[in-house]
Amino acid sequence: MKERLSEDVVALRAAKELKSGDCCNLGLGMPGLLATCVPEGVRFQTENGALGYGALVTEDNWQEADYGRVDAGARFFVEAPGMSYFDFLTSFAMIRSGRIYTVLGGLQVSEKGDLANHSVGGDEVSLMIGGAMDLAWGAKKVIVIMTHTTKDGKPKIVRELTLPTTARNSVDLVITDIAVMEITDKGIVLKETAPGWSVEEIQALTEPKLILAPDLKEMEL
Repeated sequence: MKERLSEDVVALRAAKELKSGDCCNLGLGMPGLLATCVPEGVRFQTENGALGYGALVTEDNWQEADYGRVDAGARFFVEAPGMSYFDFLTSFAMIRSGRIYTVLGGLQVSEKGDLANHSVGGDEVSLMIGGAMDLAWGAKKVIVIMTHTTKDGKPKIVRELTLPTTARNSVDLVITDIAVMEITDKGIVLKETAPGWSVEEIQALTEPKLILAPDLKEMEL
């Protein structure tokens, strides 16, 4: 089987979309990995009420874990100079303001930028949509990172969603373990390919017809 990018590498590629001065909310799952490679000058926001927090607690600094410092995905983080805490009302006012970026996980993305990203499994916690709907609707830019296909090889980039919709026409950029794609009014533009992957191979795992960017290139990490 052809090698795909790891979750850490996909997160690292997504982090390149952020620049100093940006505020970004990280969704559950793979998006949380961006907090392990905080771009200089980027402030991360968590919907349970913190802005500008530091790196995640890992095995190397587990002594810094504090139950008063967790993000929306229950990951421990360390405090950073200048960070702030606030209530849910303030947090969701930020999320709906059109001023922050968001990196979300996805189950499906349609060629029109429709997003399905809340679980349809049996876990009661996962069934709750959380802040994903607000983030997909209210963010300045919505970046989705996910695997390109399901575990049984079915495309997750589809013509029309078959799973419950989180938000319509909301996704701007999709970064998967084999490609980087931009959602436009004309369709999905393939901008970057993972090392070793051809356009034909990516298209075979994608339902909509891909538009090739004039400057299509291999992903740089």
